[in-house]
Amino acid sequence: MFFQKKVGIDLGTANTLVYVKGQGIVLNEPTIVAYSIESYGYRQSAKKILAVGEEAKEMLGRTPGSIIVSRPMREGVIADYTTTLAMISYFLRKSLRGKIFWPEIVISIPGGASQVEKRAVVSACKQAGASNVYLIEEPLAAAIGAKIPISQPSGHMIVNIGGGTTEIAIISLGQLVVYKTVRVAGNKFDEAIMQILRKKNSLIIGERTAEEIKIKVGNALIEESRPVRKIEIKGRDFYSGLPETFEVDEKIINEALAKPLKLILEGIREVLSQAPPELAADIVDKGIVLSGGSSLLTNIDRFFTHYLGLPAFVVEEPLLCVIRGIGLAIENLNQFKEAIR
Repeated sequence: MFFQKKVGIDLGTANTLVYVKGQGIVLNEPTIVAYSIESYGYRQSAKKILAVGEEAKEMLGRTPGSIIVSRPMREGVIADYTTTLAMISYFLRKSLRGKIFWPEIVISIPGGASQVEKRAVVSACKQAGASNVYLIEEPLAAAIGAKIPISQPSGHMIVNIGGGTTEIAIISLGQLVVYKTVRVAGNKFDEAIMQILRKKNSLIIGERTAEEIKIKVGNALIEESRPVRKIEIKGRDFYSGLPETFEVDEKIINEALAKPLKLILEGIREVLSQAPPELAADIVDKGIVLSGGSSLLTNIDRFFTHYLGLPAFVVEEPLLCVIRGIGLAIENLNQFKEAIR
């Protein structure tokens, strides 16, 4: 007997997670693809996919010129269609153990995605083997995953800080009332760290090192009462070109993160300023819910509370929030049918 699988995908800029109905979350890998360009005669070339996910991440910054390691998603949307298609196909085969029998897919998209961006996601999933593709907006999926009662006539604010975008939304009666997508998130944090170390310490580091610094000593709000955390990193000196070992403390990283955090803060203020008065009053009582992998940044909840005067708190396992929401929507389609389209 033929059983059609129902699959949920959180196609993020930094990580992709897959949920299979009845099995739970079966895959969590970086959204990275390694490929080489192969030439076929005059002016004809094609991409040969060499590695996807964890395997491709290991190659980041360590490949010869003939191999390109890239992130096919940029700021929450498809930047490279060919490699995204290859990546979705790979993740589906891995999640369904090679047996792709035209599954139904529910996939997350940014709240402000254009019709062109939506069509690109649907087309890539169908080419990868999906029979039907349904879209769910990231802020709604994150709110469902955070177990917020979104169907109630009451205002809830969710800020989902991912790898490429920050989704800010006020939700009531299962719909987005006010929302904004800010194209600033984890990747911009990494870029800011790389830039400040180059500018102030003449040290050149790669993406992986910047991410490691962010995880270990990244801090949104420095507390004077706590000892300053430090980390020893390796990079290349800008002037001599020689490898260097350098000690970095969280104060310089806090300085680097100030600009991207301010842009997210401005986005939250903009959404709050557009909220109907009754819903704004609800948010004053309930606070702001923070989700997404980049909300794991130390003291990010205190940062927003300090500058907005509103309570903010990070959900449990924020990286899994969107995929948990997609999974709950798949398992309880009748309850969440309005969120899926």
